Amino acid sequence: MNQYLALELASTIRHDGHGGVIDDLADTQGLTTWLRDQADLLADWNDTDSITVGEAARSEVVAVRAAVRALFARAVRPGPPSPADASRLLPVDQALARINTATARQPVTPMLDWPEDGAPKSILRSTEPDPVIRLTATLARSAIDFLTGPQRTLLRACTAPRCVRYFVKEHGRQEWCKASCGNRARAARHYQRHRPPTEPGPRP
Repeated sequence: MNQYLALELASTIRHDGHGGVIDDLADTQGLTTWLRDQADLLADWNDTDSITVGEAARSEVVAVRAAVRALFARAVRPGPPSPADASRLLPVDQALARINTATARQPVTPMLDWPEDGAPKSILRSTEPDPVIRLTATLARSAIDFLTGPQRTLLRACTAPRCVRYFVKEHGRQEWCKASCGNRARAARHYQRHRPPTEPGPRP
């Protein structure tokens, strides 16, 4: 399973470049588009075309996302969490319960796959008929894989102005999720250093 699927899910809450926050999963069309865009990461799930994306499916995916973002906020401590939901994060125990419940709804069986020209590997197979249960379980297991793997210690919340994304730090000096955020942060620092002093107010 691709561990970065959880990071992509968390990133469906993002800044709009103008001080606001966009929710890519705000409606069912948004979820449909996101599933299509994540087809490569969801290759093992293999149901991005067959699922009927209704409001119930969207609500379940958004619930898993809220749990993922709460656990990401815990993972980046003592650094600050994303400001998008810092004031309304799920309690950690509720986030853990939500992730574990989602993955437990889909029983899976490990199967051995050994192609002629490759090494043997274990794959998970399920006979669960409900594609929404399979989807939310896949997302939850991606979060578990991410948070129990080496990427967790490299997870950061981007501190650039207006950014609300989490990212995996790829080199020692990386402070922001992408170059445009770095440019915006440096511009903000420059402005703070060079802005004119404020005029004193009138005496009472």
